[in-house]
Amino acid sequence: MYKFTLSTDSTCDLYHDFIVENDIAFVSLTFTMEKDGKMEDRLDNFTQYSQYVDFYNELRAGGFSRTSMLNYESHYQHFLALAEKGAEDVVHFTISSGLSPTKTVAAKAAADVKKDYPKFEVYVVDPLTATVGQGALVRLALKCRNEGKTAQETYDYVNGMRLHIQHFIVADDLKYLKRGGRVSAASAAIGGMLDIKPILSFDNDGKLFVLSKVRGQKKAISFIKAKLEKEGPDELGEVFIVHTDNEPAARELEEYVKEKFHIQPHVFIMGPVIGSHVGPNAFALGYITKSLRNEF
Repeated sequence: MYKFTLSTDSTCDLYHDFIVENDIAFVSLTFTMEKDGKMEDRLDNFTQYSQYVDFYNELRAGGFSRTSMLNYESHYQHFLALAEKGAEDVVHFTISSGLSPTKTVAAKAAADVKKDYPKFEVYVVDPLTATVGQGALVRLALKCRNEGKTAQETYDYVNGMRLHIQHFIVADDLKYLKRGGRVSAASAAIGGMLDIKPILSFDNDGKLFVLSKVRGQKKAISFIKAKLEKEGPDELGEVFIVHTDNEPAARELEEYVKEKFHIQPHVFIMGPVIGSHVGPNAFALGYITKSLRNEF
């Protein structure tokens, strides 16, 4: 019997089968696809690899995906269902507060459920990251849960690990970042002409920033390899690679990590919530180091 329930929203980018096999409670965030003048609301709850590929092909074909935070009612129903099943302590992961106020919404919904279920306690983790970084923290919490740790012990541990996760996110086309207000229209136009690849990371407040800009995918991969050369993964050996339907880049980084560090990385295709902001053909690598975030 576990001492707490592990829960996360879908921006952790862990696959459906992994979520089910490891008994993790799951909340799907929402996105809206605009295509040919029509708007369609969808859930980030893909179960097949082909669904991810189809999403990125829609973007390539001119579709535009908008995202929004999960609303209060969806959070409330999620936590209420857990409480009704007898859950008491819950460790729940949201998307970074630097990207969305979802953490605040989740905390409010959990507090309201607690009014009717006094023993129900939700420890809402702000990962200060998303996608592979958030997924890494969920995996660490899973290990704690399976080892018999309490919710408080797990919450304290993962909060202490947040700023030890390094991120290198390479966007293929600046136009998606322009739509999200991450770069100016002028920068996006120039970047497209010059094949500029922005390399993004998360700051200590969980906000995305442009760490560097290089020309072409080959130089972007070399940039990431150089960072790994400078300081590789710590003793946990956790390395995460994610892509938006750019398997060649992901596989090149995977082979490098295996050869250099004798570690098998976790490789995923990115879900639509974060994928909406970076667009198709992006890729990213995240890993845990002894150094704090962006110290090297």
